[in-house]
Amino acid sequence: QVQLVESGGGLVQAGDSLRLSCAASGGVFSDYVMAWFRQVPGGERELVARADRGIGMTENTRFTISRDNAKATVYLQMNSLKPEETAAYYCAASMGRLSNSNRLANAYAYWGQGTQVPVSL
Repeated sequence: QVQLVESGGGLVQAGDSLRLSCAASGGVFSDYVMAWFRQVPGGERELVARADRGIGMTENTRFTISRDNAKATVYLQMNSLKPEETAAYYCAASMGRLSNSNRLANAYAYWGQGTQVPVSL
């Protein structure tokens, strides 16, 4: 059973940067695709970034995903945040390597509790 714990969320102003962290335990970290999703109330979980042990991919150029396999931690660096990016951000894990299938939230068996990122004007 993989457990994921996010940290680093909090209120920021538009244009600020923020780094989220997600610490994993209970599995072989390098075996998993790690991803970040975000969700607004009433909305679906939207992919932000994902990475396997070799490659990271983000949905926009202002964000960067990285992972420290020795620490079993994945990071999401977010720059120039916008108010419309206010959401709960979730870390997720799926065994395997990057593929089109793990662009979707239902590909991920393990989820963190989420961390709130409000972005003010």
